[in-house]
Amino acid sequence: MPPRPAQIGAHLSVSGGLHQAVDRALDLHMTAVQIFTKNNRRWQDKPLTETAITAWRERFAASDLMAAVSHASYLINLAAEEQPLQTRSRLSLRDELQRAQQLGIPQVVLHPGAHKGAGPEAGMQRIAEAVRATYGEHPELADTRLLFEIMAGQGTVIGRSPAELGRLLGQLEGEATTGVCLDTCHAFAAGFDLRTAEGYADFMAQCDRDFDLATVGCWHLNDSQGALGSHLDRHQHLGTGELGASPFACILNDHRWFETPLLLETPKTVERASDLKNMQFLGRLLADSRRIPAGLMAETLSENAE
Repeated sequence: MPPRPAQIGAHLSVSGGLHQAVDRALDLHMTAVQIFTKNNRRWQDKPLTETAITAWRERFAASDLMAAVSHASYLINLAAEEQPLQTRSRLSLRDELQRAQQLGIPQVVLHPGAHKGAGPEAGMQRIAEAVRATYGEHPELADTRLLFEIMAGQGTVIGRSPAELGRLLGQLEGEATTGVCLDTCHAFAAGFDLRTAEGYADFMAQCDRDFDLATVGCWHLNDSQGALGSHLDRHQHLGTGELGASPFACILNDHRWFETPLLLETPKTVERASDLKNMQFLGRLLADSRRIPAGLMAETLSENAE
């Protein structure tokens, strides 16, 4: 039996309705997609209508997409000590998980938060308490997995290393459905050199020591504007930043990630063309051409496509 296509895609707009992201993904020959299920700059949004839920579910089920992931609002900070922010963050987390559950999206990516001077251990304890409370009060959300994203290490953010992610997951073991989202730009900016096969192997070995690799629910594939260890969270088109092609080739051809969504969050400098160019960059790196999504390499890009 031939191998299945790689699960590659991007974060796409839901303008015009959530289901429109499915059509945009298919138009770009993607096999996976990431979306916001609400305005990511608002604490609360209107509840999803039955019409919107049905449209998404039917369109996704009828498509060839293999995976969908939701990204939670950037406003959420479960590590916060301030009670108003902590309360709003918990309510927003519940809303994000409920929306994903309604849509049948099994994984939600979350930035862990910032401890704002209280220290990482105190911040992780607050995150763990909030997550345990959310799942404990809403057992219907148990099948919706929360993925803590590795961060670039700016300021007092939590999750700047596999070790911090491992300690956070350790506090939640057996308490909730949680996992990890690895991001190439963030890991590099945090000081992990992925630019060679040896560097990638070292990073994977460290992750494997700090948490079970089975908890990795998705990857974000982004090149980096910032240098190694810069703590600069600035994504760049693949192959045009500091990372080069090697880390993406390693991830794409690592059997451990053959059934894991690999998602672009690269700039959309030119609508559609930018995503297509980055998708084709990934397609050229797949060692087994049978894993290239159908039609991906057939389109010709203009020379000035970004």
